[in-house]
Amino acid sequence: MDSKGEQLGILTRTEALEKAKELEQDLIEIAPNADPPVAKITNFQKFRYEENKKDRAARKGSSAGELKELWLSPRIAEHDLKVRLTRTEEFLKEGHKVKLTVKFRGREMAHQEIGYQVLRDALNLLGDKVAVERDAKMEGRKLSMIVGKSKGGVQNAETKNEQVSI
Repeated sequence: MDSKGEQLGILTRTEALEKAKELEQDLIEIAPNADPPVAKITNFQKFRYEENKKDRAARKGSSAGELKELWLSPRIAEHDLKVRLTRTEEFLKEGHKVKLTVKFRGREMAHQEIGYQVLRDALNLLGDKVAVERDAKMEGRKLSMIVGKSKGGVQNAETKNEQVSI
């Protein structure tokens, strides 16, 4: 196919390269796995620009990749935890993933098990609405876990690694 969109038919590789040089354009392989391979004669820089433009347009509408973070304390009250989890559910409905972070201050570091208990309580309160994307992990003075929207029933980190035939 040439730069005007007209098909030139089946050519040998050398004929196609000569035709591209004649038109002062580039020969770009579009579908290498086709039989015979499909190529296009056009300006490579313009081709890359158009491809990048398509990619940007496709990514523009999607916000599913965003990660929201909610901070918790090891001494958080039950009602406050429920308020934060309500906000978590709102983020999940919007298609975001949520990072639940328990921040330890001072001597609270001596009782990290309380932070793990806060995250377990949060998961129990959220129920089957969430799937654990990343298990609880200590990062300095912070304990964090990433959750996403469940695609059905209860799903956690252990069930995500099942084998699938493709």
